[in-house]
Amino acid sequence: MLSSGMHRHTLPHGRFGLILNLFDKAKWLDDILNQEGLTKPVIVGQSMGGYVGQAYAHLYPDKMTGFVSIDSAPLQRSYVTAVEIWLLKRMEPVYAHYPWKWLLKSGSEGVATTDYGRSLMHEMMLTYDGNQKRYAQIAGHGYRILVAAMEKNLPYEIKCPALLMCGTQDHAGSCIRYNKAWHRNTKIPLTWIEGAGHNSNTDKPEQVNRLIEEFVADIL
Repeated sequence: MLSSGMHRHTLPHGRFGLILNLFDKAKWLDDILNQEGLTKPVIVGQSMGGYVGQAYAHLYPDKMTGFVSIDSAPLQRSYVTAVEIWLLKRMEPVYAHYPWKWLLKSGSEGVATTDYGRSLMHEMMLTYDGNQKRYAQIAGHGYRILVAAMEKNLPYEIKCPALLMCGTQDHAGSCIRYNKAWHRNTKIPLTWIEGAGHNSNTDKPEQVNRLIEEFVADIL
């Protein structure tokens, strides 16, 4: 399913090394869409997925039919403070040295408000039970490539119809502040998901899915 260009960052035993960046992800997404014969996509991205969607919109501005951001934030450097940039670059040692039991609890409870949403996150994190170092490496790398994209100081303009969603209880970083500013500066419609945390799509899946369906129906 993957084009040959998508193999250049793999290690000899087939696992991806932590050297990819946000634009690699967007290019690989385009490779997948091309391989599947999918044109003019509506890109829906939650959290990191929203950043990939913005990188995709930057690289392929004429390909996207629509963009939906769920508990993500704008990639423009102007939205982020210098302190936030400094902290994001240094999250790997925080995750590596934080007691795993507490990290598991805070990670699960910090992204969702429902038992269902928290259990999904807990299950995902348990994949790294006994290998906290790997979890910290992956999380830290994600933050670093996010900062690297921001520090390029590119416009990351969304030229297609778009919709922002954010949980009213999203306490992951400054997501609520970012989305308020994103909406204010771009006039992209913003829908607040009442009572949802950072993973709105697991806290209020029916509402999120309905909003996506209505958005797509309106633009097609």
